[in-house]
Amino acid sequence: MNLQLGKKNILKAAWKVDFGMYLEGGGYDGKILLPERYVPEDLQVGDEIEVFLYLDNEERLIATTLEPKAMVGDFAYLEVAWVNEFGAFLDWGLMKDLFCPFREQKLRMQQGRSYIVHVHIDEESYRIMASAKVERYLTPLPREYKVGQEVDLLVWQKTDIGFKVIIDNAHAGVIYDSQVFRNIHSGDRIKGYISNMRPDGKVDCALQRSGHKHTEDFAARLLRYLETQGGRCRLGDKSDAEEIKEQFGVSKRTYKQAVGDLYKRRLIAITDNGIELL
Repeated sequence: MNLQLGKKNILKAAWKVDFGMYLEGGGYDGKILLPERYVPEDLQVGDEIEVFLYLDNEERLIATTLEPKAMVGDFAYLEVAWVNEFGAFLDWGLMKDLFCPFREQKLRMQQGRSYIVHVHIDEESYRIMASAKVERYLTPLPREYKVGQEVDLLVWQKTDIGFKVIIDNAHAGVIYDSQVFRNIHSGDRIKGYISNMRPDGKVDCALQRSGHKHTEDFAARLLRYLETQGGRCRLGDKSDAEEIKEQFGVSKRTYKQAVGDLYKRRLIAITDNGIELL
């Protein structure tokens, strides 16, 4: 059986003991323990169950039904639970914390603070570990990606020009400050779009679709807003860009384009006090 350490596996219940259920697959005598606290009441011998596999404090393979905050191969934003003379231990949602040795830290990690890390299996010890040196685990964006494509983004860190992000749990990207119209922070998981793929391999991202499609999307959102707010919005063409950004999370240009679109479709009227639903 091809077991995947640090990931979810579907295993068959082999036999019940007072302290849990042994599962087929490996470990001691070809079995893996699922401790009693994680055994579902209706689990019977012969049933299959999805479990996450990791190593306990004695380096034995063990199963859990808990949902980890990250699995092997993932990038994640994790909090330091405690620190000792060997490194930091991160809370990843399991009984045993995730170890990040000092050699895998850019700066000394501090208890209570959170960091973006990559989860991997250490080649020497075969232990699941974390590394804050995430750059070494990022790969170039494949050619099949296209400008305008929707992607999942993990906000990595703030820079002088914007935010570094991790695209689809694998690739590096950047969002410029000029493209950020709402508050985002390290560790946020958000939807975004590929806005530019440069010849040097670097990738620009945006939080909104570009062009006419984005205007259409926001126009529909603005229409729904009017319908739920008594048919009125105090923001108009001359409103401050920061007010528009704070209220709707879009640029003033996008707002004006959406207002113009709704006006041409005779869905709203433009007044001295903003816009009104017709």
